[in-house]
Amino acid sequence: MTQYADPVVETPAGAVRGVRDDSGEFYRAIPYAAAPTGARRFAPPAPHPGWSGVRDGTQPSPTAPQPVRDFGTLDMTPYFGPGWVRGEEYLTVDVRTPAADSGRRPVMVFVHGGGFVTGSTRAALYDGSAFARDGIVLVTVNYRLGVPGFLDLEGAPANRGLLDVLAALGWVRATVAAFGGDPDNVTIFGQSAGATLVGALLATPEAKGLFRRAIIQSGSGTGAFTPEQAQRVTAAAAATLGVEPTAEAFATIPDERFLEILPALAGLDLRTSTATDPLAGLSPFSLVLAVQPADGLTDGPACYVDLLIGTNTEEGHLYLVPQGNLESSTRADVLATAARVYADPETKVAAHRAALPNSTSGELRSAVLGEALFGAGTARMAQAHAQISGGRTHVYSFGYRSTALNGRLGATHTVELPFVFDIADKPWLHGDTGLLGPDPVPGGLATRVHTAWVTFASTGDPGWAAYDPRQPVAENLGS
Repeated sequence: MTQYADPVVETPAGAVRGVRDDSGEFYRAIPYAAAPTGARRFAPPAPHPGWSGVRDGTQPSPTAPQPVRDFGTLDMTPYFGPGWVRGEEYLTVDVRTPAADSGRRPVMVFVHGGGFVTGSTRAALYDGSAFARDGIVLVTVNYRLGVPGFLDLEGAPANRGLLDVLAALGWVRATVAAFGGDPDNVTIFGQSAGATLVGALLATPEAKGLFRRAIIQSGSGTGAFTPEQAQRVTAAAAATLGVEPTAEAFATIPDERFLEILPALAGLDLRTSTATDPLAGLSPFSLVLAVQPADGLTDGPACYVDLLIGTNTEEGHLYLVPQGNLESSTRADVLATAARVYADPETKVAAHRAALPNSTSGELRSAVLGEALFGAGTARMAQAHAQISGGRTHVYSFGYRSTALNGRLGATHTVELPFVFDIADKPWLHGDTGLLGPDPVPGGLATRVHTAWVTFASTGDPGWAAYDPRQPVAENLGS
């Protein structure tokens, strides 16, 4: 590889040194807000005070406190990254750019997933080299997770992780021109929990003017907890810790203790008289909103924003196949899963069975999970956006089936990411326990998907017709 001199960029907060390589320039661990320490863990993100001299942007950032997550026989380390890497200053962004010049290139801001409890910019899947190669300035964002990010507490603003992403967008607006980006052509995109955060921003008044386009990959426009559900989680957390459910009381507790109590919060019954559990018991944290994002789009910038949105065809497999539960699931398991997420589980299961007449109980259970977690909320968001945006909505369905775990993993949750980032040929994604399995991926598929994302970010058109609510057809990718 060619050797390059390290570049330095002047930002409003101070100078940052990065690295230059064959795909452009890379600047890491740039703070967009002050370190969330002590009581500030439960406060809105505060402006960073800046620095003197040249800040080292060549090393990765610390990460938000987070637990280790295990997906059985599947290697998910490229998705979750290294876990908790300790350090106070983790409200940071990484910037990958073709060149820090006056180019005014399209900007893409990525928000990672991980169930609102894990993930970071350090995950290998979010390598932005291909975006820089193709003329995009890519910004990846760390935000608060778990108790500091999403537990609803008296004396603290709700949805602090979302406020962090909003603050990062403000940083992009004020700073990205120094990295060769166009602050008037910003696309925010996210996957899973990150996609749900992106959907919430579409309904957030404070987000107006901060981005022009949005991409929602396997998120949900109906994935927020009601205040009643959130308070049930708060009460359980406070009882487990032996403190009052207030920001003042929680501010005295170290992050390690917040991670220790997560098993006590797992599997809480969040069904109420008015709502089922939108996360099917997979996470005790989500956004806390009185109105679901898909039902509140007129409050935010949605009608002015181009939207690309979609899901994978076998989303639920991730939560069953690696654990050995696809084959072992029974009819009772299907009904129990449906009871968490549907008000009338028997009717819904019957509808899934009619749509998939030859499926096993495990496949039905996967379909129930996929529809409840991602499919229904994505459809509702697509419909709502299309109705107010006038031809600005584009929908996809991703169907490439990973051959991991003896060919069973399929077109599951997260499997589109290597194609979006155009890294599907990386050896660490392959092998029987790698996300994409032992087989090579179809030639040209990564190019097609990645190009659609780049073109959408540049022009608002991914290469297929806009979504028509009267004829709800999605563009088929990868099957």
